[in-house]
Amino acid sequence: MVMCLLSLPALVACAKNTVPVSVHGVNYSGDDFSYVVIDPANDKNAAGGETIGPYAAGGTMCCYDLPTKWRSGIQIKVKAKHWLAEKANGDIPEIAETRLLDVPAYVDGKPGELWVLRMADGQLGIVSSDYQPDHAKWPGKIKGWPVPSLAYQRAQMDLHIQQEEGAVQLNENFLRDMRKDPLVVATRVWNYSTKRDPQSIAGFSGPEDKAYQAYLLKDFEAAYARAQKNLKELKERRP
Repeated sequence: MVMCLLSLPALVACAKNTVPVSVHGVNYSGDDFSYVVIDPANDKNAAGGETIGPYAAGGTMCCYDLPTKWRSGIQIKVKAKHWLAEKANGDIPEIAETRLLDVPAYVDGKPGELWVLRMADGQLGIVSSDYQPDHAKWPGKIKGWPVPSLAYQRAQMDLHIQQEEGAVQLNENFLRDMRKDPLVVATRVWNYSTKRDPQSIAGFSGPEDKAYQAYLLKDFEAAYARAQKNLKELKERRP
């Protein structure tokens, strides 16, 4: 430190002992998680804060200062949170943890971007690499980007199926009501369209217009058919 204060050249040399690198998060687990990386020796050297969904990767965060030369014993404090499945009462349990992790040897002998990893079993890891997880020189224990588990894929697909089932039921109800009492339905849609979508009623005289009622019936039939088709395709694609 004294030598760094003796002259400007020495100060510049000392300043190059660290280099700022981008920070990324990769989540190989089925839980949402967030992270912050902190230098144990300097809490102003910190980055992160984003939340990453299950089996996903985050964006690019800036920045964390790494030593320009790797040495044994470089450590980073990782403060992480993850959330468990929602309970019946609507609560989503939050689990916080702090880990002090050793920085593995740099790839190609130079500091690369900092990657915070949450493994499938919930363990936290860290890597410094300019290579991404799907690159041959990626040094992480898990090779490649996260792959959703079969259970997760099915759960996500079931949500889409549930939504499309709702769309089928909604359009079926519209169609049934339109056939039962076309004037009532046409009046309701007309009043809505007058305020929100006047272009859709251009060329018609009003809700009692038979051409308008026929137009609505055809539109409801097409929407119902689309919803049924989408639902069938989703069920067929379910893993």
